[in-house]
Amino acid sequence: KVRSGITPTINALALMLIWVTNQVLSQRFSETSRSRSDVRLALYSGNLLSEIERQEVVPLLLARDPTLLGALTSQDFTKSSQHLIQYRDEIGAARLILLDATGRVVASSDRGNLGENQRAMPYFIDALRAKETVYTQMQTEAGRTAFFYSRVVEQAGDKLGVIAVEIDLQKFMARWSRLSDAVILLDSSGRVILSTQPRWSGLTEGDLLDTTLTSAEGFLKAFTASGGEGYLDGEPMMRQETRVTFQGWRLVAYTSFAQVRERVAAVLAMEVMGFALVLAVLFFAISQQSNRRSARLARESDRLRRLNQRLQAEIAEREKAERSLQVAEQSLAQTSKMATLGEMSAAISHELAQPLAAMKTYLAGARLLIQRSRSDEALASFHRING
Repeated sequence: KVRSGITPTINALALMLIWVTNQVLSQRFSETSRSRSDVRLALYSGNLLSEIERQEVVPLLLARDPTLLGALTSQDFTKSSQHLIQYRDEIGAARLILLDATGRVVASSDRGNLGENQRAMPYFIDALRAKETVYTQMQTEAGRTAFFYSRVVEQAGDKLGVIAVEIDLQKFMARWSRLSDAVILLDSSGRVILSTQPRWSGLTEGDLLDTTLTSAEGFLKAFTASGGEGYLDGEPMMRQETRVTFQGWRLVAYTSFAQVRERVAAVLAMEVMGFALVLAVLFFAISQQSNRRSARLARESDRLRRLNQRLQAEIAEREKAERSLQVAEQSLAQTSKMATLGEMSAAISHELAQPLAAMKTYLAGARLLIQRSRSDEALASFHRING
């Protein structure tokens, strides 16, 4: 009865506590995830800016490089590509390209570009028009966005060619994909120029939502006006955004609520285990109490059994004593009767012994008198005996 009354109460308390814990921890862990996402976005933005600023000075240095100036002047580019490869390895650029005044690739860290005519490339055209280092981004045939810094190479006022540096921002995507569910870099027009998902490159965020951020039921789940929550492949996500102080870029990160659910589930599992342990301890205590009660009842039953055995033994002993008493009474009665008979016999014997003794005396005297021929006196003795 105790166990059946306690169990529903504990179950109700457990369900209530689990519900409250789920609500509180979901909110707390969500805020923690948002804070971590904000910190990661700040680090990502810093990485991008650091790489861009570091590569910005490269065209200026290479435009003044004596080896490259000599090659453009002499039109001898046999060692130029190897020279650019060494620079690329030192500065960590994606590619270094040297073009002559006609736009032909005369040296490149990627030898597959040698001989190509790139006079129509934006980074070549923009560099010729400007006197300083210019930034250019363009969509490649592979569908990704390429980032360039380029600068015209001049000597004595003559434009000998253009040096272009392709910035390797794609290397950050592999790192970020291990830390965030999805990260996209949007340019000032809202198009994706970098993403941990290559298939998103070139899309606007609206296109991205139309094609990927759909619910499991198949209809579009756009971000709310206030919170920036959304769905990625049917999975609820948290959306965090920060601005990159370069070309109006914006960096957006999507963090799955699955991480929050896993952490909450881990805590809830511990709570359930705690309640299970409490129930186990409670049931163990009740079981121990029942065992002690059973042991006490068993001891009392054993004691009563021993008392009953003793009582039966006493009853049997008393019955035996009563039978012995009855036998003794019978023996005493018989003895009393025999004693009475003995007294009677003794009295009779005594009463008979005196006359017999007197007669024996008279007979002895009569025998002596007869022997002495005193017959009269002997006859008197016989009269006495007869009397």
